[in-house]
Amino acid sequence: MLAKNIDGGKEIILDEYTFIVSETDEKGNILFANEEFCKVAGYSVDELIGKPHNIVRHYDMPKIAFKELWETIKKGETWSGLVKNTSKSGDYYWVYATIFPTITSEGTKGFLSCRKKATDEEIEIHKNLYKELKDKE
Repeated sequence: MLAKNIDGGKEIILDEYTFIVSETDEKGNILFANEEFCKVAGYSVDELIGKPHNIVRHYDMPKIAFKELWETIKKGETWSGLVKNTSKSGDYYWVYATIFPTITSEGTKGFLSCRKKATDEEIEIHKNLYKELKDKE
């Protein structure tokens, strides 16, 4: 993991092998967070469990992106896309996320989210797209 200052903030650059996993209940509250999630987001597992997953949502993310995400996964379908997240320190990081509807470890409906490093090309495209969408809010 590397950090570099761009766009007036500090970007956390994930390495190629970073694999972030979390599990939430149907409302999006975190039930499980792997070590990589904790490391990148800067929270202990105890700080994350029971909290809404949007604790790591970056303010640059347009609401419409999450509206589409929730509509997709609530229909029982898998959603994939780029997400800009924020860490506890206020730094940010980009991930390519895939979210699967699932039965949680507690035996109820929920979601499993797997995230990996986004490519520079994907980030550049989505930075501009998300800025346009955010400006329309």
